[in-house]
Amino acid sequence: MFSKPSMARCLMERRTSRLRARIAVEAARLMYFEGVGQYFDAKRIASRRVLGAQWKTVRFRPGGLPSNGEIRAALLELAELSEGEDRSRRLAAMRIEALAVMRALDTFHPRLIGSVWSGHVRRGSDIDLHVFTESRESLEMDLWTRGWAFETQEVCIRVGTEFRTFQHVHLLERPFPVELSVYALAERRVVTRSSVDGQSIDRVSADRVLGLLEREHSEALERWRETGEVDWGGDPGCGPFDGLIG
Repeated sequence: MFSKPSMARCLMERRTSRLRARIAVEAARLMYFEGVGQYFDAKRIASRRVLGAQWKTVRFRPGGLPSNGEIRAALLELAELSEGEDRSRRLAAMRIEALAVMRALDTFHPRLIGSVWSGHVRRGSDIDLHVFTESRESLEMDLWTRGWAFETQEVCIRVGTEFRTFQHVHLLERPFPVELSVYALAERRVVTRSSVDGQSIDRVSADRVLGLLEREHSEALERWRETGEVDWGGDPGCGPFDGLIG
């Protein structure tokens, strides 16, 4: 039989678990339907909505709020319910598009990361590629020579205790948004970690993407090889509040 302190602790843990789940679902809804792009922001807004007037008086322990991974799981479940079979077709199409871009940019050692590799995509997700070069200008010249529309952006991100500025190149006028994160050649084998779960990011080669397509999307791959056609899985474009799952 539980002692009174044990019972009280058990009840508190159950309430905390239910609260975490409610906040995770609300945060997922915010990211999916209202365009909140960052897990931290979604978590903060969701906790305010769930707690209402109590929000200012509540002090959360580290385990009181859902993790990024819990929110991502709720977000994926919401995407599956909302998008149905279109999501599977879109995933195949995005992986084919990723392979096509990677083959074209082979001299820059492209590596696929994120949701297109993991399968955690939804409408509005983009294709995230890391490319490696000693000169961003050489990459831009290559894109310009191909006639590919693009725009560049500098992004400041906290890495450990430091802030670093990264160069991002966004490919435009393609079936799906494609973001190229530009790294120096020396960083090809540097391990980076995901902001979602803290695990090392898997940088995936074109050969591995092809192998995945052959295993999971063989019909779509064969059709693309024979005809150059791809089933985009409904409207592949971004809606007004669409975002990505990292």
